[in-house]
Amino acid sequence: MKHKVLAAAVLAAVGIQAVPALAQSSVTIYGLIDTGLVVESGGAAGHVTKLTSGISGGSRIGFKGTEDLGGGMSALFLLESGFQNDTGALGQGGLLFGRQSYVGLGGGFGTVTAGRQYTPQYLVLSAVDPFGTGYAGDAANLMPNTGNGASRMDNTVKYATPNFGGVTAELAYGFGETAGNTKASSQIGAAVGYANGPLNVRLGFHGRNNDTVTTQTGTGRSTLLGATYNFGPVKLHAAYGINKGLNSSPLRNTVNPYGTSAIVASTDSADMLIGVTVPFGVSHTFLASYIHKDDKTALNQDADQFALGYRYAMSKRTDLYAMYAHIKNKNGAPYTVGSSIEAGSGNSAWNMGIRHTF
Repeated sequence: MKHKVLAAAVLAAVGIQAVPALAQSSVTIYGLIDTGLVVESGGAAGHVTKLTSGISGGSRIGFKGTEDLGGGMSALFLLESGFQNDTGALGQGGLLFGRQSYVGLGGGFGTVTAGRQYTPQYLVLSAVDPFGTGYAGDAANLMPNTGNGASRMDNTVKYATPNFGGVTAELAYGFGETAGNTKASSQIGAAVGYANGPLNVRLGFHGRNNDTVTTQTGTGRSTLLGATYNFGPVKLHAAYGINKGLNSSPLRNTVNPYGTSAIVASTDSADMLIGVTVPFGVSHTFLASYIHKDDKTALNQDADQFALGYRYAMSKRTDLYAMYAHIKNKNGAPYTVGSSIEAGSGNSAWNMGIRHTF
């Protein structure tokens, strides 16, 4: 009941009429708060030590709900707001519901949703990365974090199939909304997956049209195949990605972090990831991964990332963690060690912090 009252108060404060949904007892409030110490090194600016928010995953508060429409069909919505709990500022550039914001219908046919949503390719990357695209070991330090909003697509219609014996799929299209050119700035994503016991295999694709009304610069395309296999004592992670075209592998840090020469994102590359998750005891988890970026352009700016981590579960909802990652850049490659919501400033970083979910 407390969750319903709080949800109603917050939704009312932003002008959303929540009473009909609450009358159906269908609204859930949830969230994550993450704060920790980050120590970065290797960049032109020198060591950076800071208290920051959202290291493992962006701090957030969210509201989701469903309404039974009868005949096996339901209406659904999700509103998720990111924030920096070290400063109180909104995340995602100040967007109120910048993490996710969609409404849709679900039933035996699957689900259809419309709004700001994660790209299918990003969901594959997040599922296969031992660090869950967070902490210093974030796979997105080297591998493409597709979308126009760091893993998200605006103005998107997405269809997700039901589960057919372990097989699922989704298709998403993001309208570019460019006057005079319906294809310009549009995006398309798709994924198919198979899960059966300890095995989980997923294939994701993302295409981004870079055209404007006056220029034609083509499409960036990213394809990622990932798999995990849980042996019990250890869970293995592996992925291979191919990226072609402008914005197929955009840089997270675009401000020339090493102060060398003008930086250029690769337009032709391949990525390889291997990793492990090792739980021990009832509260401890060890994480490790290795990622290789193979730049196939004439610059040949390859990079390798090594990451180690430890997480201690104080309860089902509260974790303590310590993480480290280092990137070895070659031929002037500009990659940096960031975390879930930060691009980083150098080629090495430590994280130590606490995460609480509710």
